[in-house]
Amino acid sequence: MLDSLTRAALAARITGPVLGPEDEGFAAECAPFNLAVTHRPCVVVGAANSADVQVAVRFAAQRRLPVAVMATGHQATLPADDAVLITTHRMAQVSIDPTSRTARVTAGARWQQVIDAAAPLGLAPLNGSSPLVGVIGYTLGGGLSPTMGRAHGWAADHVTSLEVVTADGELRHVDAASEPDLFWALRGGKSNFGVVTAMEFALFPVARLWAGGLFYDGADAAAVLHTYAEVTADAPDELSSSIALLRLPALPGVPAFLADRFAVHVRISCLGPAAEATRLIAPLRAAAPVLADTLGPMPYASFAEIHNDPADPAPFMERTAMLRSLPAEAVEEILSAAGPTADCPVHFVELRHLGGALARTADNAAGHRDARFALWIVGVGAPDAFTAMNVYADELLQRIRPWSTGGRYLNFMAAQDTGVSDVRAAYDETGYRRLRSVKTRFDPDNLFRLNHNIPPEEHPMSDDKLQLLIDHAAIADALHRYTGLGEHQYSGYR
Repeated sequence: MLDSLTRAALAARITGPVLGPEDEGFAAECAPFNLAVTHRPCVVVGAANSADVQVAVRFAAQRRLPVAVMATGHQATLPADDAVLITTHRMAQVSIDPTSRTARVTAGARWQQVIDAAAPLGLAPLNGSSPLVGVIGYTLGGGLSPTMGRAHGWAADHVTSLEVVTADGELRHVDAASEPDLFWALRGGKSNFGVVTAMEFALFPVARLWAGGLFYDGADAAAVLHTYAEVTADAPDELSSSIALLRLPALPGVPAFLADRFAVHVRISCLGPAAEATRLIAPLRAAAPVLADTLGPMPYASFAEIHNDPADPAPFMERTAMLRSLPAEAVEEILSAAGPTADCPVHFVELRHLGGALARTADNAAGHRDARFALWIVGVGAPDAFTAMNVYADELLQRIRPWSTGGRYLNFMAAQDTGVSDVRAAYDETGYRRLRSVKTRFDPDNLFRLNHNIPPEEHPMSDDKLQLLIDHAAIADALHRYTGLGEHQYSGYR
């Protein structure tokens, strides 16, 4: 806990607000999109610019306090207890250079802002499925675009430069020439190496997609999922897609025809001609009776209609695995666990098709170039339901283990996956060792550890002791949540 004089001295050097636990607005400033995590920092700094971030990081380093950073909090992991929490939503500038086809964003920018600025110029980024997700956090985790990922690769592959405040409080301009090791590590290493305050990345000349979704009754899940496996087996790179087995409650934003029923949703985004896209999707349209068909030409600016992600914060859990293939046997295991007759407590089990340009090598830390599908398991609700959901997820992950690469996609890993072994699974061995080496150079005291942590090579704590600290933080957060469940009203799904 910081005394009022210390906090006042910090506030005098910060442009944005500086709030302590007793201050009005503290809880709202600390609240993430994922309400399953409650942040209780000793102070929250609402950064208005890079200078604010520098002051906050130096303040924390001088007092040996951990630093956490949050733009939207979609991927909240460990609670930022007794930490300096830096929120960046006030830093939300976007500029587009149509000549170089690049965008420059600051720390708190969201994908909707980028698309609003780029679409009138006939340009588009490798954004995620939700317009509300933060651009920088998504990209630092690799960035799997459901619109153009298979055509152009991971979002991290197309970052050209970053500005980052490292643990020493220095603001560094980082690119392939100036700081090649840090540039490599940041693109895939998430928030382990500093607070990224600005990023420049490539855009693509795309104004329209052939996109949308197909919805089916859950009773037809077997026919649809087997057909989806066949369609994706030889799909061209221009076709990006996913399939989700949905069990959605009747909540605001959930279409009436999907509420309180088991359904299947196939999501499609194609860069090719409409005639070719129609031919590719024909087997799926014929696989079973369709409840709704929204496929067709779409302005890129309407991309959010493909997945229809929720807009309201909610508590949720998520688990993930990367699959090397999707043979009929794997499909049957998924159906056994999440099909029409399964006792499935989570709200969706999803497969996203990888391969194509996502398999190309690139000089950054984003991995999984060998995977062909990302499996994502998500459950929404009060935290006391998460125990059963995680038991279920463990069982499903065990079922599909024969087809797993052993890897995990960092952006689909939440609070359940912050252990040392879990984080290692997001990288290959060579990449993980290199990440630890870069961490040792730029954050030797592990100031940035309230995340999917990559510890320095010579950290004074062993991995086992570090794991105990991580577990202790998670347990403390769970106890707080279980004793305060009545404090929140939850809505929405993800």
